[in-house]
Amino acid sequence: MDYFGEILALGIDTVFVGICCGCYIKQCNAIKRIQNAAVLDLNPELEDIVKTHPDNKIPYVAIRGTVAALGAPITSVNNQNITGTIQKLSVKEHVFTRSSAGFWSDQERTIQEVYNSVPFILQASNARVEVLDALRADVLDLETIADHFEPSNPSAFGHVWGFFAGIRERGVQTTEEMLREGTFVNGIGELSVAGNGRDGLKLQPPSDGSPFFLTVLPISSLIRKLEDEKRLYRLLTVIVGGVGLVTLGIMIRKWWKERARRLREELDRREQEATRKIRRKRVRDKNLQESQQCVVCRQNPREIILLRCGHVCLCEDCSEGITDYCPVCRAKIETKAAAYIS
Repeated sequence: MDYFGEILALGIDTVFVGICCGCYIKQCNAIKRIQNAAVLDLNPELEDIVKTHPDNKIPYVAIRGTVAALGAPITSVNNQNITGTIQKLSVKEHVFTRSSAGFWSDQERTIQEVYNSVPFILQASNARVEVLDALRADVLDLETIADHFEPSNPSAFGHVWGFFAGIRERGVQTTEEMLREGTFVNGIGELSVAGNGRDGLKLQPPSDGSPFFLTVLPISSLIRKLEDEKRLYRLLTVIVGGVGLVTLGIMIRKWWKERARRLREELDRREQEATRKIRRKRVRDKNLQESQQCVVCRQNPREIILLRCGHVCLCEDCSEGITDYCPVCRAKIETKAAAYIS
């Protein structure tokens, strides 16, 4: 019986369950880590506090400060009065596509995405901490500086071609996002003192793989956001897992019905065979010459021809138990056929 479709669906569903479950576990661990993180004020005494810990670092800490560039900042391409430390420029194409069902839907495709960054610090109370590898942050809040949409103006031929091709261009969207100077940011990650204190405090992604955050949200709001995402992943896990259980149930039901059908067919075959044996026994000739008798039971007539050797030496009852070699010449039996003789 063919289970290819069900197995394929179950395999895809298992992959999605694994992804959703992995995201759920990741969110749970992130929430737990944030809740257990040490919340420290950014002040001149912070460096001495860090030095009291092993290896001059605190594995997971939350601090808050104002963003400032180390050196020349990045200037916005859309507003010369805005400067920042991280810039994201993206270009997306928006199109209408027609599905196989005939419905049109809006889709977007990223044409280009560029990040620019400069070294920067978080500062407060005459203290500062340098942020390393900011682009590796699991959450990096950027402010949208500009968002322009340029609609396309296709010709009449373009409209006709788009209708038959199943795709229509809507336009191109250009977006600029920045981490602006002066923004208050909560940094959650590994805090360390490098270079025997000469290089100052460093905030970077944790070496144990814990999530790294650079967010404008308060810690309580960040936890609520992660809680919402955790509930969403839990719901998706339940839904996708339920689909997998339904698919598995369909496979089991299909297998059970096939098994029941085969058992009925086997039972019918045995009943038919038993009936045939009784009927053969009734119609068989009892007064047989020795040359007409089965060479095995010596009672029933010879009814089966063995191929390829061609010997007619077995009754139908005895032939059921002889499948390998001819009892007369020991030739290999390839097939059997009915050969009633008088």
